[in-house]
Amino acid sequence: MDFSENRNESSSNPYGLLLHSLSLIPISHYVIGFLVVFFVFLYNFLEFHFFENLRTGLRGFPVVFTYNSSSDIYNAVVSKCRVLNGRYLPTPWISSPHFQTCFLNFFGRPPVFSYRRELFHASDGGTIALDWLSSSDVSGAFHMNNVISKDDTTPIMVVIPGLTSDSASAYIKHLAFNTAKSGWNVVVTNHRGLGGVSITSDCFYNAGWTEDTRVIINHLHDEYPKAPLFLVGTSIGANILVCHLIFLILVEIYTLFRFLASDFIYFFCFYYFFQS
Repeated sequence: MDFSENRNESSSNPYGLLLHSLSLIPISHYVIGFLVVFFVFLYNFLEFHFFENLRTGLRGFPVVFTYNSSSDIYNAVVSKCRVLNGRYLPTPWISSPHFQTCFLNFFGRPPVFSYRRELFHASDGGTIALDWLSSSDVSGAFHMNNVISKDDTTPIMVVIPGLTSDSASAYIKHLAFNTAKSGWNVVVTNHRGLGGVSITSDCFYNAGWTEDTRVIINHLHDEYPKAPLFLVGTSIGANILVCHLIFLILVEIYTLFRFLASDFIYFFCFYYFFQS
């Protein structure tokens, strides 16, 4: 009698049936399910691409980027970069960008060389370390103090590092060395307070601060007017570079607006003068 009553009560309570069914599942199955969910979360959180690469037969993916195929920059630079026109396949066992960053930091084996340091003093009292690596530094050619002459026409690549990176970072040294080895001069603009330089003003750097980039570019233009400048930004440095380009576009729009507005005002005054 009691058994039938309990059975009727449990059958009338769906939650009781659900809990009873869940209690029948072995704990090992719960552990396996939790591990599967955890590894799926970890795989996506760390941005692994191992299975995606397996799906392509370890051939990688084509590099996709937005550009204007009729621009001079594309024809002069981008079209000649084989890396941008090929396929990208990360190392399978470190196919996560976060693991790649850690691996490069500890096992990057950066090339051994010495920069030539120039301290740039901003108008607000801030100090920015400009670390130079000229093509003669890596080619073995002898130059007095390896100082670049004012009339030098060798292209200069300006590197803006990432958030906590400076010229001593492994990936920056690889980038600077390979670029200088190709015949270019390289200057790394260390952020304020980085590169072994103390903070000498009450202004620091951030992702939207482009004033330092502007004044350094103007400084390089004044010092080396015949050398073309190319800017490369990594991580937060790329963000600063994009903000700098947006600023230049806004300045051009503002200048054009002022020019058109002044012409309109001049025409209006001229028309009003003759009408009166």
